[in-house]
Amino acid sequence: MMIRNVFFLSFLLFIGISIAAAYPPEEVKAHNALVYSVAFSPDGKTLATAGFDNSVKLWDFATGKEIRTISGHTGPVYAVNFSKDGKTLYSSSLDTTIKAWNPLDGKMTQELKGHTGIVDGFAISPDGKTLASCSSDKSVKLWNLADGKELKTLGSHANSVYSVAFSPDGKTLASASADMTIKIWDIASQKETKSLKGPTAAITGVAFTDNSTLVSIGQDRFVRIWNAQAGTETKKMGPTPDDLYGLALSKDIKSLATSGYGGNVAIWNLADGKASFNKKLKLFGAYCVAFSPDEKFLITGHDSSFMLITPIK
Repeated sequence: MMIRNVFFLSFLLFIGISIAAAYPPEEVKAHNALVYSVAFSPDGKTLATAGFDNSVKLWDFATGKEIRTISGHTGPVYAVNFSKDGKTLYSSSLDTTIKAWNPLDGKMTQELKGHTGIVDGFAISPDGKTLASCSSDKSVKLWNLADGKELKTLGSHANSVYSVAFSPDGKTLASASADMTIKIWDIASQKETKSLKGPTAAITGVAFTDNSTLVSIGQDRFVRIWNAQAGTETKKMGPTPDDLYGLALSKDIKSLATSGYGGNVAIWNLADGKASFNKKLKLFGAYCVAFSPDEKFLITGHDSSFMLITPIK
């Protein structure tokens, strides 16, 4: 009888661990200030968060436990992401720098200096050799990641630039701005080729779905799809309940998740333009969103210093 009880308790313990691994905590106190960016490592095991408490944190996603706090920025951190091989973590800040970190020990390995304002966002080229950055100084820059040196200031917008994205082939870069335009840049010639217009408020996020198709979100509360080569808008979804700040593409590039200032999240089918999932979260100010690696959850960062892990049902 005792052997059976021990076996049963061991079985329950195993099941409990499995459930905990499959269902991470719904709410995690992530920083001491608002959480502005989240990103997964390529293997999907580690989640990085960027906070306005000047820190970057790494989390074991399966358990929701903090792995490490990375300190070194002297201002709020606006964006965070991993390199393609997962060996480097990049972050950008109000302190005007982009820093590279070894995620295994939290030590800084590189610092990119050149912007004169908040570095709102950045993107890493598909080959992992180039980083593009954008700033409140209105500029878009390219950097050589081998030596950390600036390659080129591509140009500027008329206002703060909030987001940049490379096309899958790495030949094109898009930048989105508070000036209500999206600029398309040819990487080989390092020149602007198109300026996309139509939104009636700041454009806060942009991403390519293929080499010619672009999606954008903004404070006019619409999700827009563009033909980047032709410079034309092909579809508009919304309006949403919120000014939009966060966007994330699914692995198959068929769906787009968005998050907004009022705490609403949605998942959009890019083929038909319809929302397959809508939810009003219990926390305000969802500035960023990411799909979990298994795409069963949405992870959002909030004004309240928490991140929420929301089941997609």
